[in-house]
Amino acid sequence: MYYVFDMDGVLVRSASVTIHAAQLILEEYGITAEPEEFAPFIGAGEARFIGGVAEAHGIPYEPVMKEKLNKKYAEIVGAELPPYPSGKKILETLREQGVKFALASSADMMKIEANLGAAGIPLSWFSAIASGEDAERKKPAPDIFLAAAKRLGADPSDCLVVEDAINGIEAARAAGMKVVTITSYFDRETLEKHQPDAVIDDLMELVAVTIE
Repeated sequence: MYYVFDMDGVLVRSASVTIHAAQLILEEYGITAEPEEFAPFIGAGEARFIGGVAEAHGIPYEPVMKEKLNKKYAEIVGAELPPYPSGKKILETLREQGVKFALASSADMMKIEANLGAAGIPLSWFSAIASGEDAERKKPAPDIFLAAAKRLGADPSDCLVVEDAINGIEAARAAGMKVVTITSYFDRETLEKHQPDAVIDDLMELVAVTIE
């Protein structure tokens, strides 16, 4: 079994930082956005994350919004990223066991490098990395997970996705992969409605998860 990890909300608890950065940028457009407004766009990439909320307020999305979001995120992540030791610890455990794993994040490489750098997770630990720049269609489309499997040299049916978002569950299913979700942004009841193979509360629980 190969593991395919999402990043935001899984290896790092970055939702609050991303939301704060998006709120700051949207303020430039006269928009005061509440945190819950971003929920439908979690896991769909930065363009939809900020663009979906902007459009809900009647402001058309512009590519510069995403550029500003990434820049603002990089400015504040070092100070605002909440500590989450399990992200690094589960990867260390899998490496010790000789398990191959990939990263599949809708974020651009700029954000991936910022997040993992702040969390102390080396990019070299991953056997493959697929970023938002590698998938024309974002989650819930399966493209990014299929790209990660291809780079791993793995059949999608042999991959277990670790996600935290509803868009991610749907993308994993569309890719023909198993999926475990972690209660990060969404609660257990909400995640179970979308029928992942398992729901966990901490990444270290992965070592005890058995999926047929």
